[in-house]
Amino acid sequence: MRILIVQDTDWIRRNPIQHTHLAERMVLRGHDIRVIDYEILWKEEGEKELLSQRQVFHASRVMEGSNIEVIRPPIVKIPILDYVSMLWTYQREIIRQINEFKPDIVLGNDILTTRLAFRVAKKSGIPTIFYSIDIEHRLVPYRALQPLGKLVESGNIMSADLVISINEGLRDYTIKMGADPEKTHVIRAGIDTQLYDPSVSGDRVKEQYGISDSDKVLFFMGWLYQFSGLKELALELTKIQSLHPEIKLLIVGDGDAFDEINSIRLENHLEDKIILTGRQPYERLAEFIACADVCLLPAYNNEIMRDIVPIKLYEYMAMRKPVISTKLPGVMKEFSEGNGVIYIEKPEDALEKALEIIYEGNITKEGDRARKFVEKLDWEHITDEYEYTLNDMLERYSYGDCNT
Repeated sequence: MRILIVQDTDWIRRNPIQHTHLAERMVLRGHDIRVIDYEILWKEEGEKELLSQRQVFHASRVMEGSNIEVIRPPIVKIPILDYVSMLWTYQREIIRQINEFKPDIVLGNDILTTRLAFRVAKKSGIPTIFYSIDIEHRLVPYRALQPLGKLVESGNIMSADLVISINEGLRDYTIKMGADPEKTHVIRAGIDTQLYDPSVSGDRVKEQYGISDSDKVLFFMGWLYQFSGLKELALELTKIQSLHPEIKLLIVGDGDAFDEINSIRLENHLEDKIILTGRQPYERLAEFIACADVCLLPAYNNEIMRDIVPIKLYEYMAMRKPVISTKLPGVMKEFSEGNGVIYIEKPEDALEKALEIIYEGNITKEGDRARKFVEKLDWEHITDEYEYTLNDMLERYSYGDCNT
């Protein structure tokens, strides 16, 4: 089958997400996939130009040899006007791809590009899938535009022929946003159990960043949102360093909170205790997790985090690491109790709970529970389910019935 994916973010430079894994595996199974993406980091990292040029990439993010064609239409590089310009440039590209590529399915998971693509697909008689991995309107960078974003997101969900969510909490959310329950389906996030293997060594990372075998390492990876809880954790770490000099905080990634965390680190002379690596290649992430004693998701229980289950949790757990998470409803619904995820009330509690796990000797027990939980979520099995679901939807669509 031929699938056109559209998204409001960067396929090339942002961390691979669920449909990145699925798309590349589908390509290796013989399906044809193209992506239309958006250079979301243009303000920080893009070329200094008023009007960008159309670009075409061939990218393999997680599966060597997948080489998905990624098209990036031009935009006006002025804040807010970048999105306004997309109304013309992206619609033109979507029409071009539907005429040239002739997709069997159009899939979107965001707001603006999905809206544009679904409208064109409907006129062309092409079935559409909304792939829910986040509460999308809450990620709109301009707060004043979030109500409009919610309205458009709801329209996308209601108009889709099939809504796939990565957990039950997000399925419930899409139904509240107007999805027909009969057209919703849950396909959980997967894990590459060969890449994320507990036998992977972290020695190279330890040597690179001055981590000794006697150190106790708390670990986080991903985008550093202001609400990630890491600033609060860093401040708590400043209070106990004289009592627990063996504790280190290893953070892989960049984002909005990076500079503030670094300021806490420098002001408190904790350069060797709070390690900020910046963004790292996907293929090295298992090495970094291997260094950890305990992995972290100390995020605030806000509107963005409430219903999602970040893919990093599965990767932590596959590496046989216990995870400390705030009581996020989506996470608790997915993992419940006794599966290697230990819950806290607020970000400031993460350090105390980590010390408890470490010094009561529960790392191995909780890590074993975590690995056991995710072993059944191997990406190949998830891709089997995804492929079957898409084929079934196409068959139903051809008979005028897209209920799943």
